[in-house]
Amino acid sequence: MQKKPKVIDLFAGVGGLSLGFQKQGFNVVLANEYDKYIAKAYEKNHPNTHVIVGDITQLDLEKTFGQYKNQIDVIIGGPPCQGFSQKGKRKTILDDRNFLFQYYVAVVKLVHPKYFVMENVPNILTTEHGYFRKEIKKLFNSLGYSLNMSVVNAADYGVPQNRKRAIILGKMSDSAPCLPKGQKCKVTIWDAISDLAYLNSGEGEEKQKYINAPQSQYQKTLRGKASILYNHVATKHSVLAVKKMSLIPENAGKEVLPKEYLTKSIYSGTWTRMRKEEVSTTITTRFDTPSSGKFTHPFLNRAITVREAARIQSFPDDFCFIGPKVSQMKQVGNAVPPLLASMIAKTIMDDIKRDIKQ
Repeated sequence: MQKKPKVIDLFAGVGGLSLGFQKQGFNVVLANEYDKYIAKAYEKNHPNTHVIVGDITQLDLEKTFGQYKNQIDVIIGGPPCQGFSQKGKRKTILDDRNFLFQYYVAVVKLVHPKYFVMENVPNILTTEHGYFRKEIKKLFNSLGYSLNMSVVNAADYGVPQNRKRAIILGKMSDSAPCLPKGQKCKVTIWDAISDLAYLNSGEGEEKQKYINAPQSQYQKTLRGKASILYNHVATKHSVLAVKKMSLIPENAGKEVLPKEYLTKSIYSGTWTRMRKEEVSTTITTRFDTPSSGKFTHPFLNRAITVREAARIQSFPDDFCFIGPKVSQMKQVGNAVPPLLASMIAKTIMDDIKRDIKQ
């Protein structure tokens, strides 16, 4: 294959999907992200990709994407779709609450890529006894695409995290390739973060040297040739929060706390320590707060850092998250794990190579 297949990344975020496709030999020529801080982080980590910073609903789609018609091999992205978690067949794929989905479809229709990959919430395939699933199939079939779609768990693809997402893979005028099969061997939280400096609340620097050797193959892989560690800074918790965490031993949670320390929370796993030998719960955008989920370090009295969360999301250490802390957490928490993205990209690359040989 002489030229690298070309990709457009919509709703790109910090570029977890882009990174996975780049690792498999794709050229991500264009990305769109509306959040200016997140877009800057994308640009820093994907310097060869042209980034359009702006709300896709405000773009002239024909002017922005029409020039790429029949020149793009894959469109990737995960449009937010709030409506799929709610019941009622009156809610359709073109419901106003799912209007961002319409823009994804519009760009696919304009550009006419050979393949597309859409990542979304699992409910998009299961709500209302598969109603949305059928509607998605009908919609893309009308554009000439065959589909393969399934809910996958990132933990089955070497990512140390239970993160279930719907993956919809389409191919123009031919049978879509099957999604990659998972693996039995799981990577644990400790496989991911045990080599990182054991910081206490408020400690750490945005840029620092490694102080420990890698302790697992996963760590060696994510370190690569990096000599500097970025984003390993512990949140400075309140005195009360540190006190509460100090009362929680390894492999335990709020059940051991005195009643006066208990507070109401809507989050599962609140004030619970991560367990070393398990895979993590889903990394969210609030992983710096012990009350927001099972994000307390296995034995230190603090929540996990941006870098520890990035490791659990399978980002390599040379991937640098920038901007305010709240933005960095969004960048990590909303991303598609690059390792999962890479597996999907490989499936498409293998299919492209098979077509060339035939």
